[in-house]
Order: sequence, then structure tokens, then C-alpha cells
Amino acid sequence: MSQVLPAAGSVLQRSVAAPGSQPQPQPQPQSPEDDDRKVRRREKNRVAAQRSRKKQTQKADKLHEEYECLEQENTVLRREIGKLTEELKHLSEALKEHEKTCPLLLCPMNFMPVPRPDPVAGCLPR
Repeated sequence: MSQVLPAAGSVLQRSVAAPGSQPQPQPQPQSPEDDDRKVRRREKNRVAAQRSRKKQTQKADKLHEEYECLEQENTVLRREIGKLTEELKHLSEALKEHEKTCPLLLCPMNFMPVPRPDPVAGCLPR
């Protein structure tokens, strides 16, 4: 006994397909104009993709250069902070040594309040 298989595209074969899926249309033969259009579109897309990649690369390069400049500036500023910290330490030590022997600070008369009309003069040592 021979078994008959349904023909391609038959009702039975379509009902076996996934529910809700549409049968795929058969591709139509393309005309030379369609082929030319497709080739032009692909070429245009390829050029646009190259431009986009080049732009991304340039942006990344610019960001890297900016990063390098900021790193150098940061290094210079850190060195300056170190130098200024050392200078502050040195000047603070010098001031402490000076306060031990300063005649203005050792004289008891300098600690007596004296009215001064000039507000700036009030900030000066007595």
C-alpha cells in the first residue's frame, strides 16, 4: 500500500506551520533596475558606515588627548600642592622659632589694649 504525500503549499502543510505565521511569499525575479538600486543603496550604506566609524574614532581620539592633558595638568598641580605644603611647613616652623625670641611679643606693654581709630591698624601687632 502506497502513501500519498501532500503537495508543497497544500492546505495540510500550511496548517502544520506555526500558528499565526503567514506563508512566506516567493521572491519575485528582480529587474536590472532593482539590482542597480540595491547595489547603489548598499554602497551608500557602506560609505555612511565608514563615515560613522571614522567620526567615532576621531571622537575617541579627541577624548583620549583631553584625558592626557588633564592627567598632565593634575600631575603639575599635585607637585605644586606638595611644594606649597612644604613651604607652609617651613614658614610655620620659622614663625614658631621667631615667636620664641620676638621682642614685640615678649614685651608686656604690647598686650595692653590701645584704642585705634583705623580698623586696619587694629589688625597690626601691638
